[in-house]
Amino acid sequence: MKIKSTYCAGSFYPAEEKEIIDLFNSFSNGIEANYNSRMIIVPHAGYVYSGALAYKGFCYLDKNVKNIYIIAPAHYQRIYGCAICDYDEFETPLGNIKVNQQANLDFAKFCECSIINNAFEKEHSIEVQLPFIKYLLPDTQIIPILYGCENFKNLVNTIKTLYENNENAFIISSDLSHFYPEKDATKIDYYSAQMIENKNIQNFEVEQACGAVGICAAVEFAKETNQTFIRLGLTNSAHTTGDSSKVVGYGCWFLYEGEKNQYIKKHYSKFLIKTAKSSIQSGLQLGSYPLENIPCVLKENGASFVTLQINQNLRGCIGSIIAHRPLIDDIYKNSHSAAFNDPRFLPLSLEEFQDVKINISLLNSPQRIDFKNENELLEKITPYKDGVIIKDGNHQAVFLPIVWEQLPQKRQFLDALKNKAGMPANYNSKTMEAFIFQTTYIQE
Repeated sequence: MKIKSTYCAGSFYPAEEKEIIDLFNSFSNGIEANYNSRMIIVPHAGYVYSGALAYKGFCYLDKNVKNIYIIAPAHYQRIYGCAICDYDEFETPLGNIKVNQQANLDFAKFCECSIINNAFEKEHSIEVQLPFIKYLLPDTQIIPILYGCENFKNLVNTIKTLYENNENAFIISSDLSHFYPEKDATKIDYYSAQMIENKNIQNFEVEQACGAVGICAAVEFAKETNQTFIRLGLTNSAHTTGDSSKVVGYGCWFLYEGEKNQYIKKHYSKFLIKTAKSSIQSGLQLGSYPLENIPCVLKENGASFVTLQINQNLRGCIGSIIAHRPLIDDIYKNSHSAAFNDPRFLPLSLEEFQDVKINISLLNSPQRIDFKNENELLEKITPYKDGVIIKDGNHQAVFLPIVWEQLPQKRQFLDALKNKAGMPANYNSKTMEAFIFQTTYIQE
């Protein structure tokens, strides 16, 4: 039996079993994983720097899986394509982990692979993940994969095939930016996070992450399968060392089999309604309500509309079409504006506040519609599903999908939208633009 011995124990993570377990117990404090995912993006630095964040990601990993593919960059040996190993087990201070040799060989059928044991000898990007696996998923087997000069599109097709088996899960091992001043690193890593969460990796550069190939493959897979990466945290080494001159960035995400806004609605509707209500209460001078314990996913950029109703009648509605600030901030500020700055109404009074109902619409990214004439535009709009934006020069207006309940006919809907934009119903212009979007509706 061929066993890969530990190399990083005692440096990247503790070498003694008790020390690791004590550390993991400290990491677990306050984590309430509310989803079972089969793919996570986690850092691979020393535990003192990124261990707590990585542990959080592993808590979201589906405990029912039997095989875990660890897809990681090679730091110490130049590799063309991918490398696998023929070890039977990998040693950890918590006990050995078996390598699924059959799955190992099957992976090599999809990607250009070679057995290069030497590449794994010192490789921390694989090894630091193993104690987490042994502790939280003790009966799983691993398929460790290193890549070097590899086209991420090759990995996409491989992941897509292997993901069809519900017994398979994937760890994408990667740190973020390296050795920039903390101020610059924070901007770079936030930019990288937005690219991951928006599933837009067109301009993702290798300097943004040491595991850029693996990240790009995972994000492209998510895009092609209509899934979403949900952020669990961003941090950097300065938070541990105090040295902000040259830092390494770390991020953690789990893959959600659906749209982000649906996940937010399912798990954080009450939190968002409370946020909106707190914003209005602050405007009524009922006290200051600082936002605390904000879930990380709500710190991602998002666009929202906040609608106020009294006895089912509109009492204010303000929102954002484009995601340009953290969703939690967008909802807080739009709630205040809907209550006090909607030009169609007087500011909300304290007496009215007792009866107001708050509804929140979470918007996805608007998609441009190409059309030659108005009839073609109408054909491309789906009633009750699509919100619509029209713009031409200084004229612009938006209707949320809920407006279809009052204006169920397409022509009626579009004419009213033109009127809102300051255009006559017979307005016809070759320069008019149109966009559609969908919303996720949260009701008090």
